[in-house]
Amino acid sequence: MAIKKYKPTTPGRRAMSVIDYSHLNKAERRKKLTKVIKKNAGRNNQGRVTVRHRGGGVKRLYRTIDFKRFDKIDVPARVEKIEYDPNRTAFIALLLYEDGERRYILAPEGLKVSDKVICSKKAKIKLGNRVQIGHIPVGFNVHDVEIQPGKGAQMIRSAGSYGQISSQDGKLAQITLPSGSVRYIAKECYATIGQVSNLDHSNITIGKAGRKRKMGWRPQVLGKSMNATDHPHGGGEGHTAISPKMPKTPWGMPALGVKTRRRKRYSDYLIIKSRRKKKK
Repeated sequence: MAIKKYKPTTPGRRAMSVIDYSHLNKAERRKKLTKVIKKNAGRNNQGRVTVRHRGGGVKRLYRTIDFKRFDKIDVPARVEKIEYDPNRTAFIALLLYEDGERRYILAPEGLKVSDKVICSKKAKIKLGNRVQIGHIPVGFNVHDVEIQPGKGAQMIRSAGSYGQISSQDGKLAQITLPSGSVRYIAKECYATIGQVSNLDHSNITIGKAGRKRKMGWRPQVLGKSMNATDHPHGGGEGHTAISPKMPKTPWGMPALGVKTRRRKRYSDYLIIKSRRKKKK
């Protein structure tokens, strides 16, 4: 996989870069696996804007991804296609099971067309196979990790990310997450072997505002550029500095570095090492 850069024919093209998708298969719509996304432009059921700076964007079809694969345990599947998904940063793989059913999964880095994969409690430790964490040796990279048995994959799903099995302790296994934190997870949970595809996603440059608009993002304006009635940072002559003790949200609440996480959560006892290094 590589990053493509264009000749600087326009100011927007000068800095723009894109992922080379030439190695992907051309996608054909499968009605059973796709559905239309209804856009709400950041509005709730009352029509009020609850998420700012959203709206517009290119129409997308949602690809239904199988994050569980439980009802296909011990059923081998062949990778039929590797496709682009506009709804996520990673690529997706279309699997054709031996019983004739097709499903999408997140494509691991290095997975190729015609490769065989399987979901099993004690499957071979091979790229793309989904195995219970208790049967994965220490040191292997994993993604698509379950947090609660039977709930499906919830962690490590973005492009290029992976976790690592650190140890197997009793009924729990230790996994080092992409953030650097170490967490206990039940051995009955499933995980997929390998690293998530599209490693170069973080290296692309958007290049111009119009490309961001096509992604469904509207412009953002600094609070200090607004009037005093519109934002706590607004008003004054020109751009005035924000006092380091008084940064606020548009609604007057403290911002920039304020902790919002509750002090105690039900999952705190599962976190062995926090992703935040404590200052000595």
